Amino acid sequence: MSQTVRDQVISIIAEQAVLQPSDIQSNATMEDLGIDSLGLVEAIFAIEEAFDISVPFNANDPSASGFDISNVEAIIAAVEGLVAEQKVG
Repeated sequence: MSQTVRDQVISIIAEQAVLQPSDIQSNATMEDLGIDSLGLVEAIFAIEEAFDISVPFNANDPSASGFDISNVEAIIAAVEGLVAEQKVG
C-alpha cells in the first residue's frame, strides 16, 4: 500500500520532531513540535528526496520563499502542489 503525500510528509516531520506520526497535529507549527531551523532544513531535504521535487525554500530567509512553513497542514498543501506541478510538467 503506497503512502499518501500527507502520510509521507507527516512521517518526515515526525522523524525530525522525534515523535510518532500519530502525535503530529495538522495545525502544529514547527516550533510547537520542537523542530529548530536545522531540523526544518533537514525535513525540507527529506521531502525533496522522497518526492523527487525541488522545494522553493530559502533557509536564510524562510519568509521570502514561496513555500509556506507556517504549520504542518500548510507544508502538506505546498508539497501536494509541487507534486501535482511535477506530474503536469
